[in-house]
Amino acid sequence: MPSRSRPVRVPARTGSTAVGAPTGPDAPAARRSAGPTMRPKNGLDRYFQVTARRSTVGREVRGGLTTFFTMAYIVVLNPIILSGADINGNTLGFESVAAVTALVAGVLTIAMGIVGRYPLALATGLGINAIVGVYAATQLTWPEIMGLVVLEGLLILVLVLTGFRRAVFTAIPAQLKTAIAVGIGFFLTIIGLADAGIIRPGNPLISFGVNGSLAGWPMLTFVVGLLLTSVLVVRKVRGALLIGIVATTVFAIVVEAIADVGPRVGPDGAVADAHGWALQVPTWPGQVFDVPDLSLIGNFSLFGGFDRIGLLAAVLIVFSIMIADFFDTVGTITAVGAEGDLLDEDRNLPRSQPVLLVDSLAAAAGGAASVSSNTTYIESAAGVGDGARTGLASVVTGVLFLVATFFTPLVQVVPSEAAAPVLVIVGAMMISQIRDLEWGDMSLVIPAFLTIALMPFTYSITNGIGAGVVSYVLLRVATGRGRDVHPLMWVVAVVFVVYFALEPIQQLL
Repeated sequence: MPSRSRPVRVPARTGSTAVGAPTGPDAPAARRSAGPTMRPKNGLDRYFQVTARRSTVGREVRGGLTTFFTMAYIVVLNPIILSGADINGNTLGFESVAAVTALVAGVLTIAMGIVGRYPLALATGLGINAIVGVYAATQLTWPEIMGLVVLEGLLILVLVLTGFRRAVFTAIPAQLKTAIAVGIGFFLTIIGLADAGIIRPGNPLISFGVNGSLAGWPMLTFVVGLLLTSVLVVRKVRGALLIGIVATTVFAIVVEAIADVGPRVGPDGAVADAHGWALQVPTWPGQVFDVPDLSLIGNFSLFGGFDRIGLLAAVLIVFSIMIADFFDTVGTITAVGAEGDLLDEDRNLPRSQPVLLVDSLAAAAGGAASVSSNTTYIESAAGVGDGARTGLASVVTGVLFLVATFFTPLVQVVPSEAAAPVLVIVGAMMISQIRDLEWGDMSLVIPAFLTIALMPFTYSITNGIGAGVVSYVLLRVATGRGRDVHPLMWVVAVVFVVYFALEPIQQLL
């Protein structure tokens, strides 16, 4: 039964309706009343609907470049996280993890562009990595946990093919969808500030910079990049975000060449210099080209985890990974679609089934390649912020990931301090949607607030969505409006209650 609560209508952005915008049911609401149809310029334009979505090929290429440079850190960070894990008696090597991470991200992002036709990029999900890393270190071997990831991806694929995943996406009320986009804006900001070292773990919770001050060349690099990118954005310079990343990277290379700053973390994983570069030291590599080591692909044991820890324990692990994967994607698609003005008047992404299909296959593909579940990245919003509106941008991003498979040393030139300013700027763009929230009903305000607050504070999109869903259902019932709740929202609320109580359940069992 559809929700009877008053839906939040999103006003069309000033100047957003263009001649040639689609007017069918799959077109975003803000553009359904557009004028006469403008003919696509060629087959490429027709397939990706470049003109119809008020974009150009040049803008899509630029957006794809921006998304790649914002996401490129995963080629370095994923090996750092996974290197050292045991696989069939051998330690995962940095180079092999980096190459396979780039390869899988490239293939899946191209698939998203061609099949999904939206500007969404995919790569190994770091939030899911945190989950599988714990299990791999305590209960299962790496091939066994990767087998469970493959099963999780296949299970989500079944939910997509049956229409259940799309139905859940549609059932979430507009208030929560808007809150998800706003919460992810804050989440991106926290990620950017943390990547740059502006905020760090401290006492009691987080600290500002180093001992309360912005000390060190890397922080100066971030500040310079943030100010430069901000100026470019407000001046409406084309490619502002991409220019910001490139210019800040050049600045970082010069700084490192002069000051010889070095890394923040040493080879043993301990902090070597609090004033150092957070992830990559921006120096030109001695070796630019490297033949990729793809030996990791296929190193997974589909049912080995069940043999080692038993059916029930393995099922609970698959469940926890599935929930994180399922709702991280819901949040990302909502946020990126909202930023690109691609959602309809009910805050749903038109023609979302192919997007969800590719995303579910990505989870299984990441496990089969032994680099963990791949998922749609919120950093895609950076490319959208720079003008991307179609899957052509994803094809560009994917091709660059494939190139990075052979040039992984070159990818390490871009420090996180150069990409972090873009995340903060995109966060600012996304939180502007807070104006579309309903503020007159506390039974809607509290779920929205919990959604927004828990995403950055718990570093999890899933936690924010879960808190919002459970509190929404509870408060609608408490105010006598239980019939406003879509039946699927009841199902999702129960699932999240189980998800949040998973550790006590495991202890009881």
